[in-house]
Amino acid sequence: MAEMTMIQAITEAMRTELKNDENVLLFGEDVGHYGGVFRATQGLQQEFGEERVFDTPLAESGIGGLAIGLGLTGFRPIMEIQFFGFLFEVMDGVAGQMSRTHYRSGGHYSSPITIRAPFGGGVKTPELHSDSLEGLIAQTPGISVVIPSTPYDAKGLLISAIRSNDPVVFLEHMKLYRSFKGEVPDEEYTIPLGKADIKREGKDVTLIAYGAMVHEALKAADRLEKEDVSAEVIDLRTVSPLDLDTILESVKKTNRVVVIQEAQRQAGVGATIVAEISERAILHLEAPIARIAAPDTVYAFASDEDAWLPNAEDIYEKAKETIEF
Repeated sequence: MAEMTMIQAITEAMRTELKNDENVLLFGEDVGHYGGVFRATQGLQQEFGEERVFDTPLAESGIGGLAIGLGLTGFRPIMEIQFFGFLFEVMDGVAGQMSRTHYRSGGHYSSPITIRAPFGGGVKTPELHSDSLEGLIAQTPGISVVIPSTPYDAKGLLISAIRSNDPVVFLEHMKLYRSFKGEVPDEEYTIPLGKADIKREGKDVTLIAYGAMVHEALKAADRLEKEDVSAEVIDLRTVSPLDLDTILESVKKTNRVVVIQEAQRQAGVGATIVAEISERAILHLEAPIARIAAPDTVYAFASDEDAWLPNAEDIYEKAKETIEF
């Protein structure tokens, strides 16, 4: 079993499926010889050829249209949006076309498309590069939204996404690309889409997070443990569809919950989780559901990013409020 960064695990997942299925194609801006902005596709064009791993023009709408057509004709496209903040340029293709193919055709056609994109704060990118827009797609029926937090999860979830007969948005948090390493099996394996993972078991409060916020939640849980508070940390991994069974089982055990997201507070994934818990498990709660999110403003410029983003301190303080309610 190898020690890998998340970006290495992502590369290995794509290499695995390019080997396994000749219908898998990989394309996007600079993904070929250059290997992508973050080198996630480095070496894949040299290994599999320019007909299967290739560059596209700087036109997200064109990349999406190509993926839709290829998906309808038997291919399994992996299309890269260079940064997820550029989603708006291809929103019609994603939300108006590929997400509806299966339903619109009465099940005769599907869109086995994987949309890869970096996103997320903490790395001081230019405007539109760090935005967390997963909530926009999570509200779109017909598309799964996957956000891994570890190298192990990244490889298994990406292989599952590529093999899915329905479209999957696979979001890769930039801060996690090379910030740590984890054990990743050399052989191929899959992790089911739509299944959360309990990263840390606890009995006093449930911390629900995804992406980079999982690591902030774990830091907060370490601090809480020193004060004899046992925090359970749930990594959603897939934010659409949500694994409500795992969430509700944990809430019924701990009776207190903090929901954490990096995106702005308004209308996000966290709001949906709060609503579902309120409807399905309110009688199990011993304190109001707490929520951590970024402010409802345009994403902050790099100079103010650290103050704008949620962090472990915010989670710790909110968890303490919930425990002491």
